[in-house]
Amino acid sequence: MHWQPDPNLRSIPKLYGLIGYPLSHSFSRKYFSEKFAREGIPDSQYELFPIENIERFPELLAAFPNLHGLNVTIPYKQQIIPFLDSLDESAAAVGAVNVIKFSGTQLIGYNSDVFGFESSLLSFLQENCATPGHALILGTGGAAKAVVFVLQKLKIPYSIASRQPLDGQMSYEEVHANIERYPLIINTTPLGMAPKVESCPDLPYHQLKQGHLLYDLVYNPESTEFMQRGLAQGLPVKNGLEMLYGQAEKAWEIWNTPAAPSANH
Repeated sequence: MHWQPDPNLRSIPKLYGLIGYPLSHSFSRKYFSEKFAREGIPDSQYELFPIENIERFPELLAAFPNLHGLNVTIPYKQQIIPFLDSLDESAAAVGAVNVIKFSGTQLIGYNSDVFGFESSLLSFLQENCATPGHALILGTGGAAKAVVFVLQKLKIPYSIASRQPLDGQMSYEEVHANIERYPLIINTTPLGMAPKVESCPDLPYHQLKQGHLLYDLVYNPESTEFMQRGLAQGLPVKNGLEMLYGQAEKAWEIWNTPAAPSANH
């Protein structure tokens, strides 16, 4: 079923929303609807725009001149870039956009995943009085790119594991042989995400020892199989919920702060 613009939304003074496909459930709409109600933010509404093809993006813009900001999710975080006028430094470095700022006639792309992950990771390390050592990133998608950007910024060395490794990446066989070298393990894959909650990355969990930290970007369920297996070894674990809240608040800040772009394309 093709998405059709709801003309009633044109009467909302400040319209925000999420583009992606499909959008069966959305953290963002619930989060911002509750935020608007809780903080008494007037004349604002957050909607879902499940456009089945990124080529329909200009149609969305034409339908709703009252748009004040958009979030971007799978599969359009990279496909959206040619439609934007410029990119913030983090979005340019990561190569993925999850926030669009409307600045006059200009559309500027940002990546608030970077902010959300950085603040969440730093609190995780601080809570456990940990110096991270060498990190292992599981997965190579857009979320992994944001994680790489943050680790580079924080000067934390890292390796990347993939089921189909490219140059410079590790196979899971190599991970199994060297798991003790990576005290910080970050899952950026969707393994363990609802509804397939029984799945998890292929790791030798029985070899994990004190000093290992497990961070899962998945937030639904709140305790993934990856995390449960870490807990069974007595290890600190953290999910992606704090990152999610952090990136959402950063998006709101971006939409409501005058800012100049720092990287063009």
